[in-house]
Amino acid sequence: MTRKNKFILVIMLLIGGLIFWWEARKIPFTTLINSFQSLKVGWLVVAVLVMITSLLIESKTVQVFLKGRVAYFPYRNAVRIPMVEQLFNNITPFSSGGQPAQLIAMMQSGVEAGQASSVLLMKFIIYQMMVLINFVLTMLFGFRHIASQFKGIALLVVAGFALHVFVIIGLLLVMYRYKFTKRLVQWFAVPFSWFAKPAKVEKFKVTMDAKIDTFYAESLHLKREKKKVIIASGLTLLQLLLYYSIPVFVLLALGETHINPLSVMAMHVMIVMITSIFPVPGGTGGAEYSFKTLFAVFLTTQGNLVVGMLLWRLITYYLGMLLGLIALTIPAKKPPIAAIKINTHKKTE
Repeated sequence: MTRKNKFILVIMLLIGGLIFWWEARKIPFTTLINSFQSLKVGWLVVAVLVMITSLLIESKTVQVFLKGRVAYFPYRNAVRIPMVEQLFNNITPFSSGGQPAQLIAMMQSGVEAGQASSVLLMKFIIYQMMVLINFVLTMLFGFRHIASQFKGIALLVVAGFALHVFVIIGLLLVMYRYKFTKRLVQWFAVPFSWFAKPAKVEKFKVTMDAKIDTFYAESLHLKREKKKVIIASGLTLLQLLLYYSIPVFVLLALGETHINPLSVMAMHVMIVMITSIFPVPGGTGGAEYSFKTLFAVFLTTQGNLVVGMLLWRLITYYLGMLLGLIALTIPAKKPPIAAIKINTHKKTE
């Protein structure tokens, strides 16, 4: 980690602590202590295991895409990838640091940069598709309730949905309307040229053209490797369902047994969508506000609501950062000489 990343990590931890203090400041200390003392620890352990299992499944997705591309990539190396991703997603705006960090982690494992970029791009496409499917189902079955009770939140949900739809439309355009997409970029560059220098506009065109070319090439891989796509889609869907179920176990730990797990998961899907539109690392502020607003339906006491928010954030956000820090300290297992020779032979064919 760079000094800047370490600084941001400390800042995010301080901000998280400050938010919890702010939410808890008017609640009697004894009330908070009672909420913690009455926790059913077994359900909390389940929540933590579910979060870890979700990351382990994502590791398997990486291995699926690398199968047949590299001769050597043990599961130990694959496990490092989502852990590192979690750390850098959570300390960068719009989770922009996750992709470069995964690329470096894969290269440290002996995967060639082009191969690593290809795998990460395919993984990103599948992930976005599965997120959208989950969210569409949530909108169909749970949005009416949100819109009727939480109008402000409903607008944020719609904004998050619009952002993901925009991303998916862009991906599909490149996959199926490659030449048209390149023309679109040229058209978008016209208004950009009204307030930017010609050199900057030209750089924008070249960069976008290169990205579109790379993505189109990978989309052809996706179309050819249907079996891998189906397996990766199933794994990613399972990964997301596990992640979305974490608040269910947090509520059970707080003694809230009369809940509808599907409703709780739908709420969590919407929170994830809302936080995606906040540029602050980890959606800090927006995530806590969304949880407190939506889950007040299930947690009727202020003490349990604040404790629930803290536990949910610790498991879904800070645990990922901790695992990422641990992953950085564990070196990747280097491929044996025989595997390196096989990889070199494949490149020369």
